[in-house]
Amino acid sequence: MSERIGVIGAGSWGTTLAKVLGDNGRDTLLWARHEELCGEINERHENPRYLAGAKLSPTVEATHDLERVCKSCRLLLLVVPSHGLRAVAKQMGDHVGGEQMIVHCIKGIEQHTFKRMSEIIREETCVRKIGVLAGPNLAKELAAQKPAGTLVASKYDEVLRAAQAALTSRYFRVYVGDDVAGAEVGGAFKNIVALAAGMVDGTGLGDNTKALLITRSLHEMALLGGAMGASWRTFSGMAGIGDLMATCFSPLSRNHQVGERLAKGETLAHIQETMFMVAEGVKTTAAVFALARDRGLEMPIVGGVNAVLYQGINFLDGLGQLMALPVGREHDPEEMQ
Repeated sequence: MSERIGVIGAGSWGTTLAKVLGDNGRDTLLWARHEELCGEINERHENPRYLAGAKLSPTVEATHDLERVCKSCRLLLLVVPSHGLRAVAKQMGDHVGGEQMIVHCIKGIEQHTFKRMSEIIREETCVRKIGVLAGPNLAKELAAQKPAGTLVASKYDEVLRAAQAALTSRYFRVYVGDDVAGAEVGGAFKNIVALAAGMVDGTGLGDNTKALLITRSLHEMALLGGAMGASWRTFSGMAGIGDLMATCFSPLSRNHQVGERLAKGETLAHIQETMFMVAEGVKTTAAVFALARDRGLEMPIVGGVNAVLYQGINFLDGLGQLMALPVGREHDPEEMQ
């Protein structure tokens, strides 16, 4: 097994991480589901479908052979859509060993099971040295080498050292921590908020409204995190408020785009048909809404976004219902214990 690093998933984010690794001089295998895309990447040294114009280092090689990636790379970055993770992890399970490390870069929660991504990886593979990367990272900006930061969280120092050494560069700062659950909840939950922020922009309600939405959503994020074993302190950092700021204010965010288009009258079905890439917040909203109901968590903003997505409620009507809720203390001291 070489020092080559494997990136499993050649969408915009996976390709961007492969570019960061290549810029750092790291030999990188980039796994793509479609063989013809691998040929295009290797011939042109860019991913014309998902990250056109961003040149990849010659040290980055695309391959359709998942077994080859799994068996030749000690550090694997797993970057596939959340709804497809279990199937890919199951395939990987036949080829990986306990000495390897997996850092997933996926922002979602599995529907029906409410499992976090690291829990799925543990179920489907023998790998235990697992970490998560989450933070305010818009693929196009990072691919253009605009300064950015992120968090890698893991219970294993070896994973933290390996990921930090591989990805830290003159334009990318990689911080580390041990709150895996917090990083996963923050990364998933912010996509729900980005949908709502896009709805605010689509209706022209302004920054006061968006600030109210984001601040109270941060409270719901921490509430969910506490129920899933996270530390609320994580949400004051890269995977919490940092990711919220980038995703809720940038037109590059796919979830923001979906929310804005919904507010302007398009149907969810039409938006999804016309989008080339996945907006994770759509499925995550349904999963978190069901989880909150199952555990008795009071999360009115999640409920409002769910109503707009799946019950056909007009965003302004839903916002009016939220504004009519009783106002209490901003923070419950017991929740912050």
